[in-house]
Amino acid sequence: MSFFKRIFSSEKKDPSFSEEAKQTLDKGLEKSKTNFFSKLTKAVAGKSKVDEEVLDNLEEILVASDVGVNTTLKIITRIENRVAADKYLGVEELNQILRDEIAALLSETNTGEATDFVIPTQTKPYVLMVVGVNGVGKTTTIGKLAYQFKKAGYNVVLGAADTFRAAAIDQLQIWADRVGVPIVRQDMGSDPASVAFDTLQSAVAQNADIVIIDTAGRLHNKINLMNELTKVKRVMQKVVGDAPHDVLLVLDGSTGQNAFEQAKQFTAATEVTCLAVTKLDGTAKGGVVIGISDQFKIPVKYIGVGEGIEDLQVFNKYEFVDSFFK
Repeated sequence: MSFFKRIFSSEKKDPSFSEEAKQTLDKGLEKSKTNFFSKLTKAVAGKSKVDEEVLDNLEEILVASDVGVNTTLKIITRIENRVAADKYLGVEELNQILRDEIAALLSETNTGEATDFVIPTQTKPYVLMVVGVNGVGKTTTIGKLAYQFKKAGYNVVLGAADTFRAAAIDQLQIWADRVGVPIVRQDMGSDPASVAFDTLQSAVAQNADIVIIDTAGRLHNKINLMNELTKVKRVMQKVVGDAPHDVLLVLDGSTGQNAFEQAKQFTAATEVTCLAVTKLDGTAKGGVVIGISDQFKIPVKYIGVGEGIEDLQVFNKYEFVDSFFK
């Protein structure tokens, strides 16, 4: 049995990852798959076996798919080792080999195995602080998270601590109204830490399960960002001693390498514990999820694969690779 079949066996897959979710994922990755496999078909045209030229072409395809240079080199090295061990590998086997080796790479971490929207049971309220630059889909991601958590039976409170833009506060209000969850907000220009403090106090008073705090989408320099986020954390801890329990960085998957750069900047400025990669349905750069997951060793927790309120999914590496190579 191949490595891929072993780790993607039925006992690994959870029936709670519904057929509807799988279909949404398939549709969301369609552009990435079409782009990748059309290039792969050209790369092996007229070839009978995997040779140096095929590997060189494959390297270019992976980099162009925004898998990232370092992750691409790891994948190529793995395939070279397979070629050396098996002596002869036909190009018709290349798809399966790629599937095997990317699966193996993602399986080196114990993350990406969730199948539903759940939070740690020992923590209440669970405080999630969300960071990311403007335009990546941060507010939309918060709104969709609130929807999914509420749907899962949790009591959710939102905090509009991105007080530098009136639009950010108003957008979050719209999502709160749409989902039907309470929001704590102040006027534009208010102290973000004050909003965070009030939000946690309100959440504790309401016996809420989850608090999601939006923060400013600015990245003028690392020092300012670090100071601001540190202050927000410090003030929140006056209410909930170990808050925040997670810091979620939202990245726009359609920006490819720019998403890598944003991840570098934010991880240098604050302790990011998990990632959400959005807008994968509108891009051929779905490979960015593989690269980011490998390079930063920070779990990709959520992926956006469509514009609908249901189209934010938990990232499940088994379903992701299965869909990509289907």
